[in-house]
Amino acid sequence: MSGQGEPEPGYRLLELVQVMDTLRRNCPWDARQTHDSLTPYLLEETYEAVDALTAGDQAALREELGDVLLQVMFHSRVAQERTDGTGYTIDDVAGGIIDKLVRRHPHVFGDVTVSGSDEVKRNWDQIKAAERAAANAGGQISALDGVPSHQPALSLAAQLLRRAERAGAPAELAEPPAERPRVPAQSSGVVAESDGSDLGQELFDLVHRARALGLDPELELRSTALAYADRVRAWEASQPQPG
Repeated sequence: MSGQGEPEPGYRLLELVQVMDTLRRNCPWDARQTHDSLTPYLLEETYEAVDALTAGDQAALREELGDVLLQVMFHSRVAQERTDGTGYTIDDVAGGIIDKLVRRHPHVFGDVTVSGSDEVKRNWDQIKAAERAAANAGGQISALDGVPSHQPALSLAAQLLRRAERAGAPAELAEPPAERPRVPAQSSGVVAESDGSDLGQELFDLVHRARALGLDPELELRSTALAYADRVRAWEASQPQPG
């Protein structure tokens, strides 16, 4: 126990497991869900949690984190029912992250000494690289292994550039291939003609530029988009109301 008769932290997580089991057995909607059908909710709840965090709304963040936790519980419960040898439980999920955290923090759980957070980060990257090599024994190892390709494109480009930079990849690899030269956006004050095929490279260049400036392109675009939304709402409020 954690004090004068107080329950141990995390005791309600056990209750959540029981509630999830009950819903899976007795609720027609919950019972028919699959990993695929739940995927949109996992993304949606994560974005809602980020919105609450960005807004500084602690009550909303608490609620949204609960919704994210529900998705973890739900996917684990669905996986638990598989009988093809690929199933796992919420305890397997928790055990996996516990093992990973202990393994990647040898300065806390082992005898490694670090000088500060920068060395912690370097050690973390080295341990991750060793894990990837062990998981892909005999195969080609890439610093880009594990980068989720289904994340938003701006985030994808930023993460790829960040991983490549850490691996020491030449900066010129971010340039377009020689057979596809960049079309300047403007030439002598006149917008250059283009069939649009260079647009992706121009966007990638902007992400590269943001990285060079130490900025997060996703956050920068989000901030600009939200500022635009505010201007649109202000314009709408200024319009004469019908009737």
